[in-house]
Amino acid sequence: MPNIGPAELLVILVIALLVFGPRKLPELGKSLGAGIREFRRGTQGLKEELEGSLRETPPAAGPGPAPVQTVVAQAVVPPVVAPSAEAEASAPRPAADVLPPRS
Repeated sequence: MPNIGPAELLVILVIALLVFGPRKLPELGKSLGAGIREFRRGTQGLKEELEGSLRETPPAAGPGPAPVQTVVAQAVVPPVVAPSAEAEASAPRPAADVLPPRS
């Protein structure tokens, strides 16, 4: 954004004088100044409150990053169940047992 020089400032003041008139311009300047002052007071109070809350928080433990906790999970192995004689007899036979060997 370009800086406002004396020429640009003079043009802005002339336009404000034409729009508001010579009687309203001092009142407008006073109200603008009061608004800016009030804004600065509000932001200063907010800034002080923020800095105060930052001072109250405890510092981090140590200069390095926080330690990482490693959790080791154990695999769940299902129990091995031997098939019964009935299950083996009723189970379908693989195709290799049914087809004759190739020559």
